[in-house]
Amino acid sequence: MRRLIVTEFLSLDGVMEAPGSGEDYRNAGWVFKSVEYDPAAFEIKGREEEEATALLLGRISYELFAPVWPTRSEFARYNAMPRYVVSTTLEHDDPRWPATILRTLDDVAALKQTDGGPILVHGSATLVAGLADAGLVDRYHLLVFPVLLGAGKRPFSATPKDMTRLRLIESEAYANGIQKLIYDVIR
Repeated sequence: MRRLIVTEFLSLDGVMEAPGSGEDYRNAGWVFKSVEYDPAAFEIKGREEEEATALLLGRISYELFAPVWPTRSEFARYNAMPRYVVSTTLEHDDPRWPATILRTLDDVAALKQTDGGPILVHGSATLVAGLADAGLVDRYHLLVFPVLLGAGKRPFSATPKDMTRLRLIESEAYANGIQKLIYDVIR
């Protein structure tokens, strides 16, 4: 069974919306505006790209990434690996960044049963909440930034459900205030 890993930039108050620039959110670009750049804090991003064997995205994140990621040399491995987008409304993939369209979380569960290595989920707030609620997430890679954003998309739903226990497997605090937290989901 393949491991499904969610990777997120989070504010201290749990917001993950628009960490980059150019998005329609009042605090867009907060990752780059909130702290001094420290390459050590982003080491996990390179490791994720080396270890992942597939990308899984929600429709909105896919539509934001498709015009940009194929042009970026730092995403060469992501651009070469299989991509999947979960959407009930997407008619077809973007030819600039081809992906297989999955329609349901059952399709994601079936993908996890195939042979291969880890599947990485970037961004994709709605998808991540659904995956967590369905018990499909195996690990969380979180970079928590020392900033409070207030309103904004969060990766966890408010749906009443049984408690999900996590085991901290790696953590580090950086001089710029970012904290890396990696958790396995306890089954």
